[in-house]
Amino acid sequence: MKVVSLVVEGLEQAQEAGLFDWIQEEDADVVCLQDTRCSEYSLKRDVYFPENYSPYFLDDFDNPKRNGVAIYCKKLPKAIMSGLGFADFDGQGLYLQADYPNVSVGSLLVPSGRTSDQAMNTKLKFLELLGQHLQKIKNKRRDFIICGGWELISQPIDAEEAGNRTDLPGFSSAEKAWLQELYQSGYCDAFRTLNTGGEEFTWWPDGDDAGALRSDTHITSISLEDRVTSAVVNTSDAFSSHAPVIIEYDVDL
Repeated sequence: MKVVSLVVEGLEQAQEAGLFDWIQEEDADVVCLQDTRCSEYSLKRDVYFPENYSPYFLDDFDNPKRNGVAIYCKKLPKAIMSGLGFADFDGQGLYLQADYPNVSVGSLLVPSGRTSDQAMNTKLKFLELLGQHLQKIKNKRRDFIICGGWELISQPIDAEEAGNRTDLPGFSSAEKAWLQELYQSGYCDAFRTLNTGGEEFTWWPDGDDAGALRSDTHITSISLEDRVTSAVVNTSDAFSSHAPVIIEYDVDL
């Protein structure tokens, strides 16, 4: 099973940059997109609804031009779950999940904490709830693959010129501790199961000439740790300031 994840920073502008041609060439089983910034009902062109995929969207209820997640599934899922049961966040278009008999694939957009102290407090509140949720589902009789724009990094190797800085997006002490604790409690970074070196980045938050981060990944049940067969970041094609993460699993849908 091949799963692709990408923060598009606007689905319509990513389409103009050739996203859907690339999706067809990549031929993934599941494509998870984040930060779509549009309403499903505003997408009038057939290009957004390829015949060989079943697309599902979750928009921000109040303002579809912000946030938003989508999942494109080649095989029809058993069920689609919208939101995480978080009253303060589910209307913001942050999480969508496709359920198959033995595995669930989620598309996640963690709220950004970059703009203000209030934004950071909101992000940490979301992470607290998310951590509780991930522990609750850990022992279910299925595997989980949660793809997306986490805006979190847990070690200096995942940040260009990190040093001892804590001002990088996702690299504050609280954020780093949350992610490290998650990796110690039954989940793993699927990309790192096969790639242990540096210079692998997925996001250029301040442009190509500024420092890059590897903050986009698939976080999976630890039971999938030995079933990752390929994990790459595609930096050859640019659809946003994020790069697609492409991971293959020894999993049948």
